[in-house]
Formats: sequence, C-alpha cells, structure tokens
Amino acid sequence: MADNSKLDDPAAKQKVTPEATEESKPSSSSTKVESENEDEEEDTTVAGTAGASSAGKKKKSKKKRIKAALTGDHGESSTSNPKDDAAKAIDKLSKGQIAEILKMNPALAQQLGVVDGDMSSGKAVEDFKKLSLEEILSGLASSGKNVKDMASYKFWQTQPVPRLDDKTKVEKEGPFKEIDLELVRKEPYPMADGFEWVTMDLTNDAELKEVFELLYGHYVEDDEAMFRFNYSKSFSSRALLSPGWQKEWHVGVRAAESKKLVAFISAIPLKLRVRENILSASEVNFLVVHKKLRSKRLTPVLIKEITRRCYLKNVYQAIYTAGVVLPKPISTCRYFHRSLDWQKLHDVGFSPLPKGSKPSYQVRKYALPEETATKGLRPMEPKDVDAVLNLLQRYMARFDMAPDFTKEEIEWWMLHRKNELEEQVVWSYVVEDPATHSIYDFFSFYCLESTVINHEKHNNIRAAYLYYYATETVFFPDFTKEDLKLRLNALVNDALILAKRFKFDVFNALTLMDNPLFLEQQKFGGGDGQLHYYLFNYNANPIAGGVDVGNNVDENGSGVGVVML
Repeated sequence: MADNSKLDDPAAKQKVTPEATEESKPSSSSTKVESENEDEEEDTTVAGTAGASSAGKKKKSKKKRIKAALTGDHGESSTSNPKDDAAKAIDKLSKGQIAEILKMNPALAQQLGVVDGDMSSGKAVEDFKKLSLEEILSGLASSGKNVKDMASYKFWQTQPVPRLDDKTKVEKEGPFKEIDLELVRKEPYPMADGFEWVTMDLTNDAELKEVFELLYGHYVEDDEAMFRFNYSKSFSSRALLSPGWQKEWHVGVRAAESKKLVAFISAIPLKLRVRENILSASEVNFLVVHKKLRSKRLTPVLIKEITRRCYLKNVYQAIYTAGVVLPKPISTCRYFHRSLDWQKLHDVGFSPLPKGSKPSYQVRKYALPEETATKGLRPMEPKDVDAVLNLLQRYMARFDMAPDFTKEEIEWWMLHRKNELEEQVVWSYVVEDPATHSIYDFFSFYCLESTVINHEKHNNIRAAYLYYYATETVFFPDFTKEDLKLRLNALVNDALILAKRFKFDVFNALTLMDNPLFLEQQKFGGGDGQLHYYLFNYNANPIAGGVDVGNNVDENGSGVGVVML
C-alpha cells in the first residue's frame, strides 16, 4: 500500500524510529492505518487488526528540537550507544522541556495527570522519565489530519500484538493466542446510533464508485493539504477483488437516514510466509472514516468487525501497514523518490530545490535516455506466467517475509488485462533469452495518481511505485552481491525509462527487498515518510527494513518481501 510521502528537504535530517533499528538481518540463503487512540475494552473472544496507510509529514522546527533533546542528536558524531544516550538525555530534560513535549502529546499528558501544562507535580516528571524513547516519540512520529495521538495505546493493549517496550527475543515464532471458532460472535458488533453496517458489493459499479470516492476524499492526504491520493475504479477493483476475495470482507458503514457511505475497511486473503512458517492470513487495508465522523470512535469497532469476519473464515493472522508507530512494527521501511519530471514536482511543492542549485541543473540531473538498454526486454504476456511464478518464488524465498504466490495471483497482480475496458494499473516486463526463450529477469511497477489541490497549473501527479521483481543473477554459480547490484541497477534504470515514457512524474520505492542496492545510484532521494509493517496475532522477531540507525539506506538489505498496493 502506498503512503503520501514527499522528497525530504536535504536541510533537515530525519531519525529512524527505534523499531527500524532493532531488527534481524535478512536471510543469508541464496505492508496504511488511519489509527485512533481508543480505550474501548475488547471482547476476550475476538481481537482486532487494522490496515491502511497514513501520510508522510513534514517536520516542524519544534518537533526537531524535541527529537534532538530526546535522542541527544545535535549534529555531533559519537561512538556511544544511541539508546544509552537517549536514556541519559531523557533523564536530563527540564520541566519546561517535558511540558513542551506533553503539549504535543495530550493523551500522554492526561495519563501522567498533567492538566493545562501544570508540571508542579514532581510525580509527573518522575513518571515521564521512566518512559522509553519509543513511548515518548510515538505521539511525535507524525502530525496532521490522518494521525492520532499514539501515547496510551489503550485499544491496542487489548489486542494480540506485541508491546512497544517488549525487547524479548522470540524463541518460537507463532500465534499469540489460539482462536476458538465456537466462541467467536456470530452477529456484527453494535454500531453507533445513526449508523448501520453494510457489506459492500464491489462487483456493482455504483458501490465500487462509492468506495473509491470515500477513499479519495478522506483516506490519505499530506499534512499541508497539497496532495490527495486519487484512487481510480480500476485500482480499487484490482486491490479489492483479488483471487479468493470474500464479499464479507468489504465492510462499510452507512448513515442510517441518508444511506451515505461514511466508513470502510477491507481485507483480502493471502498465503504469507514469515521465515519458515506459511500463514493463511488476510491483508487488511483501506481503513477510512469520513473526516467529520472521526470523533464517533468508529475505528475500533471497524477493526473488531473485520477481525470477527476473518475469524469466521478460519483466518486468524493478518498483515497491515501504517505510516504511524503502533504496537509494534515487525519492520520499518523508508520511502524513496526518483524524479522523472523534476520541474513539475518542484512547481507543486513535492521536490525542494537543493541549496546552491538551479532548476536547470536538477532537470539535467534527472534526465534519462529515450531507449532501454537491456537486450531481450519486453512487456510480460500471459504465456510468461509460469516462468515468472517460478522465478519469483525462488527469488522471494531469500527474504524473511514474503507472499507465497499462486499462478492465479500472478495473473491477477502482474498482467494488464488488455481485453478489458479499464485503465492500466500495473506494468510488468520480462527479459527473454532470444536463443532459449528462457525468462531471466522480471520487474513491475504500478500507478497511483495524486490530485494536486488548488494549484493554478497542475492538477495531478502521476506516480509509479516499484512493485515485485526478480532476477536469475542470484542463482548463477559464484554470484556476488556486486553482480546483483549491477543487474538490478540496469533493470531499474530501464524501469525508470519506461515510466518516463508512460508520462509518470515520479518513481517511488521503499527500502524493502534488494532496493538498497540501487536507490542511491539511480538518484532516488529519501522521502519524509516511513511505512511500518505489522503482524496481527503472530509473535515474531523483527525483520530488517533496509535502513540504518540514521534512517539512511543500509546496503545489508531488507528481509521484507511484501509490497502492498
């Protein structure tokens, strides 16, 4: 799933969340939530999950000062342990600094008994200094309309997910709890007065339109209200009607009188491998509540309801992503962006002009050749499905967490159905040996446009997102990491050329899979957004996200092999 991240201003450095740095390295063998901080008690027989994304946010000067105080990062190099430094820094915070932090985190202030910034209670200061860094930073991770205060996590404390402060190594990975199907409630959870549950029929064009219009108006928007995801009918259909889809997992809430759709949450089935275990799981996504109704506390009941419906289909685990920190990410990746039309991106405020540079230089910097360079490169065709499936299965086995694809899923996710009157969502390419006709490489990217709000010249940004890819290079005898790096750089450069040909303005990628091997060489710039991956009702050790402690590309790579639309 995507996140409305923008290119980071090089004048400001972003720190990675602690969850991204305490991860295991990927296997050496050859992922948006609109979240509310809720305190409702959960029925002990059923627990919830969540999914979707939240916008990447620009950092505010006050926020940067607070983070510097908390982390001890003042631009000076140090060889000491960052966590020890942070603990010492927290202990040295003054009452005034603590009060400033609590102003930005009202739920935490309430939990500590601080009213109107009154820090006269010594106990409040003492309790604050006992908090972990991630507990304090949680409410500062982002700001804006799509992000809620994440300090107390009372709703999530009722769920089978790990605590943020749990550092214990998991000796045996597996479910937090076993679900007794007989104890799962058979009727929907009670809904707030004036609203009613509805199961959406997304094979009905009118109802599908209702969903993508709700997503367009209320799902993900950047902090400055400059950009808004523009989900097309084709995109929504592909994302929600994948193989094995369940109608009951397209959950809506309507206003009882007007029948207007005001909230939605969805799930699709998938086989998910987490290290050596393959889970029959759901991918929960597109949780959205109408902006004017977010005080109605619909989010927790939506989460519980989609969980109940998954349980009734004997699906007890889920994967979801968020742009904010919840308890507790199994991995954290960072967004990177590669300008294809730099001038347009600068005009709309997406790409900053680096200090001391000129627009003409930036245009030249991001220029691309007209033609691709890889011999044998061509669009993927239906006849390639078996070969792509075989290559992708072997390649994805190298990562700690990845989908276990079927032939039907490859057909659905990777092929553009030319015989259907639909807008193209996915572009997929293969490299074929002209002599043997074997498929040696595969890559794909998908389209998700954003509307540019109230701009006099431009109406939209056409964004390509790197999707799945694979190469036989890693299976050659005596292959080296440099061999893989060289091949991926060649393939991704061709992907950029093709995206430019199809009038895309920017090419986005996360630091997952083997992406760290080509991001910098292909002139991707770090974004201001992160994407946190979560597993529901499954306890597992952290997975490398492709970024280091400074939130920079880590060429040791990532163990994440899941890309969510």
